[in-house]
Amino acid sequence: MSFSKWHALGNTYLLAERAELGDPLTPERVREACDGHADGVLEVLSVDGDTADIVIWNPDGSTAELSGNGTRIAARWLANRTGAESVRIRVGEREIHARMLGDVAVETSLGTVEVGEIETLDLGSELVEVTPVSVGNPHAVIRREPERNELLRIGPLVESHPRFPERTNVQLVRVDSLHDLTVAVWERGAGETSASGTSAVAAAAAAVANGWGESPVTIHMPGGDLRVTLDPENRATLVGPAERLD
Repeated sequence: MSFSKWHALGNTYLLAERAELGDPLTPERVREACDGHADGVLEVLSVDGDTADIVIWNPDGSTAELSGNGTRIAARWLANRTGAESVRIRVGEREIHARMLGDVAVETSLGTVEVGEIETLDLGSELVEVTPVSVGNPHAVIRREPERNELLRIGPLVESHPRFPERTNVQLVRVDSLHDLTVAVWERGAGETSASGTSAVAAAAAAVANGWGESPVTIHMPGGDLRVTLDPENRATLVGPAERLD
């Protein structure tokens, strides 16, 4: 298999066009390709001018409804190929509009974010308050110190909790100011990740909805920073880098 390797704040993806793969990817092929090498695979199904259709694979062989980092990488790849400043990336029925900002940064419009009321989950040994958020994919935002040991302990418990039958992404959030959050991410199907675009959006949206913060919000993650802006209709715009590694 011939892939190019990309990253967004240390979150690495392998990218390839289906036409170059010979056969469609399978969960087994994805697991083999990612093993020790990447956090996921971006399979480009087709390209039509400045629009590309992609499938986002998690390293465990499952597919994701959306990835903020993945779509940003796909957008930069397509812009490099076409020379266009603005491109569109389709993931299933969702279309992401992306605009290149210089040589590295990409601005993506991720659509309307849905934020639920705070819920209490019983994890067996403790009760945890979570804010459920949908950014096209599911998230559970928890306001507590984003320490790594805590993330590794609580992340898999919340990811696989019966409240989330399709599993969920998990964020531990510390409020640093009205416009700054520090976030640790446990990604569904991947585990601990250095950064996540949709997790950044989910954390920002939960903070604004719960009165912890105000838009725009800068999200500080181990891999670096992402900037999230939410308009009055709760439509999210995400700005962050995307770079090729090879």
